Amino acid sequence: MSLVLDPAAQDLLFREARTANTFTDEPVTEEQVRAIYDLVKYGPTAFNQTPLRVTLVRSPEARERLVRHMAEGNRAKTAGAPLVAILSADNEFHEELPTLFPAFPAAKDAFFSERPVREGSAALNAALQAAYFIVGVRAAGLAAGPMTGFDPEGVRKEFLDDDHTPLMVVNIGKPGPDASYPRSPRLAYEDVITTV
Repeated sequence: MSLVLDPAAQDLLFREARTANTFTDEPVTEEQVRAIYDLVKYGPTAFNQTPLRVTLVRSPEARERLVRHMAEGNRAKTAGAPLVAILSADNEFHEELPTLFPAFPAAKDAFFSERPVREGSAALNAALQAAYFIVGVRAAGLAAGPMTGFDPEGVRKEFLDDDHTPLMVVNIGKPGPDASYPRSPRLAYEDVITTV
């Protein structure tokens, strides 16, 4: 059985999509970012908690502040991308649950009254949303360069607050020359899928 999604869309989102390390100087518009969000906001999370928060780094001053916290090998990539997004988990996501999960408004207090529980749930569900975000960037015809090579505490202090945990930094734009490494191998179906 084949997939319902058109093969060209499959290629755009997965088979031909690559992590970009260089970008053209073509800007990423606010309209493109809104379109990405308006698509990926429908990705599922537990209790519809949607803890991902996105901080767009556009100004040269903010970019300079961010680059200081990137690992050495990621600094030039981040400095040269048309747009950079800091993806973080909101550890106080539960405050929105009465609105976001009206089927069970008491979930806020029943499951998420303790901070350590919220932090674990926020990290897992925001990571899911980060993956949706990357696929959304690809759906917009752009390339994403997600990175975890940065100083999380430095980024949190510089751009966020104590209620947000930075997960990754994503460079976004049209891929530049020699933007990607050769495709790395993937595990075979038999190495991943087990039937019991």
